[in-house]
This record gives sequence, C-alpha cells and structure tokens, in this order.
Amino acid sequence: MPFLGQDWRSPGWSWIKTEDGWKRCEPWSQELERENNQCNISHSIILNSEDEEIFNNEEHEYASKKRKKDHFRNDTNTQCFYREKWIYVHKESTRERHGYCTLGEAFNRLDFSSAIQDTRRFNYVVRLLQLIAKSQLTSLSGVAQKNYFHILDKIVQKVLSDHQNPRLIKDLLQDLSSTLCILIRGVGKSVLVGNINIWICRLETVLSWQQQLQNLQMAKHVSGGLTLSDLPVHMLNNILYRLSDGWDIVTLGQVTPTLAVLSEDRRLWKKLCQYHFAEKQFCRHLILSEKGHIEWKLMYFALQKYYPTKEQYGDTLHFCRHCSILFWKDSGHPCTAADPDSCFTPVSPQHFIDLFKF
Repeated sequence: MPFLGQDWRSPGWSWIKTEDGWKRCEPWSQELERENNQCNISHSIILNSEDEEIFNNEEHEYASKKRKKDHFRNDTNTQCFYREKWIYVHKESTRERHGYCTLGEAFNRLDFSSAIQDTRRFNYVVRLLQLIAKSQLTSLSGVAQKNYFHILDKIVQKVLSDHQNPRLIKDLLQDLSSTLCILIRGVGKSVLVGNINIWICRLETVLSWQQQLQNLQMAKHVSGGLTLSDLPVHMLNNILYRLSDGWDIVTLGQVTPTLAVLSEDRRLWKKLCQYHFAEKQFCRHLILSEKGHIEWKLMYFALQKYYPTKEQYGDTLHFCRHCSILFWKDSGHPCTAADPDSCFTPVSPQHFIDLFKF
C-alpha cells in the first residue's frame, strides 16, 4: 500500500467544518514563520571549537534547513491549552482515579496563558517559568514544552509592546539559555523529549528574544499631568518604603535627583534587610563603613547572594488540603469541607514545583 503522509505516526491533518464543507487547517502559523526568520544567530555559542571544524558552508546550510523543517513539524498552530481554573492533584492511583498528575499536565491544564494578562499574576507566572527552566525543563512532556515556549513568546511580546518588567524577563531568558546550552552540548547525557534540532531552534529563538530586549528603548512619556517630580518628599519616601525589591529602589532612584537622595537612606535599606533576612544572617555577613556604621545597602545585595528573599505576589495559586485541588483563588473550586477557607494554602512557585516531585 503506498504511503502518502509525511509521517505514519502523525495524527493527520486538522480539519474545520464550514458552510462549503470540510477544509484543512494550515499546519503552522504566521507567528512561527516570523520566529523562524529571526533564527539567524551565530552558532558559535552552541558549538564547541571541535564541532565548528566539521561544519562547512554547505553542510551548515543543510543542517539549518533541517532544523527549521523539524521546528515547523513540531510546532503547530493549534496549541493544547485548557481553560480550567482548578485541577485535582493526585500522586497515586486509587479505586476512583487511575494514574497521577504530573508537572507537565498541571502546566497544560491550568490557565497560565490568560494569567500573564493579569498584572497581579504576571510576576508569579514568570517566576514559575524561571524555576522550570532551571531544573524541570526536561521533565515536561512534548506538549507541555510547546505550551511553555508559546506562553514565553506571549510574555516577551507583551514586554516588548508595553515596556513593563523587562528585567524579570531578561533574568528568565538568561537562565533558560544557560540550561538549553548545557542540554544541547551534553546531548546523550540527559533525556531530551523531541529532536535535537528542535532544541537548537528553541535556543536560537531565546537568543533572538534576548537581543530584542537588549535593544529595547524606553520611550519618554510626555504628559501634561502630575509626575513624580511634582509629589512632595514625604510621599516619594512612602513609595520607596513600599517597595520590596532592592533593584526596584535602585532603578527608581535614577528617575530624579530627589529620588536619588531618598534611595540612599540607610533606614530604608535597614528595613528592607530586616524584612527579607533573619538577624542571624546579618551577623555572618556584616559590612561596616570606615566610620564603623553598617552598610545596609551593600549588606542587602550581599545577603541576596546567599539567602532567598521573600516573594510577594498580587495573586497566587492555592491548594485545598481537604480536596487536594490546585486552583486560582478568584475562581475558587467545588470544596466539600465544612470550613473551606481553613483548608486553603497559598502556593508559591517553588511549592508548585514540589507538589509534583515523587
């Protein structure tokens, strides 16, 4: 029997029903074509000096075309996204439920694609993606990996359009590119879901995103209304005291000369250190000035290298200990407990990862 398809293991084409009958969907979208056109970054970052001698011009061109072809086959226009607000987290089979819930399944089914549009959940999702990039990327299934990079693409495009939170995304892409380089160079030492050419294309895409963010220019906001310079000093000081990230304080101090002076206040940095770190940690990393005073600003950034800081998010996932359900707090879930609120526990990004470790 003659073989007519591209791959006998493929599920076939996607079809949609119209008034004129059934029509076949296109296998890839314009977003992937745009992403593919940007994949022209030098391969010296990926290949070692020994590998570069193997590739001549003709072989390099052929390998590049093959990677793009595999990339198109892997990514399709139809993403496997769910719109569920909660999922049942079960780690073993029971009489009522068979199988178990994995990190990839939870990542697919929870509505992270819409969560990045919510300013309260944006930092939470970015931090979760960063933790997955550091240690859990290879544990995701093929579908979860596609959804991961699709959500990441939406995040990057959002930052490029509204110019908000570029530092967070730069840190995320830096960790992701480091992980991808290690996985690609050490191919065979770890299990990679998918073709190696697909992972190379993903690395090229991440490097392209990094270049776009590096070239991002913040447009000066021109408005005839009230600005930070018009606020009184005590209100500016109040704004600085409400920030929980030291880099945000440093960045805000670069806006006006008045904010620059307020951002160097020793009491401000002392309060920030006391909020994030314990007193025992202070004693191990004391930094004194020539006059014998404690340099709280320098101590904050020194302690940050050794100890994790407290994380604050506008909205997070919650876990119901009674129902073993993971859900967004705004949407809730069908809880059967007598006092549901007493069973709810906020789930930090690290706790989310730990829930699916067996």
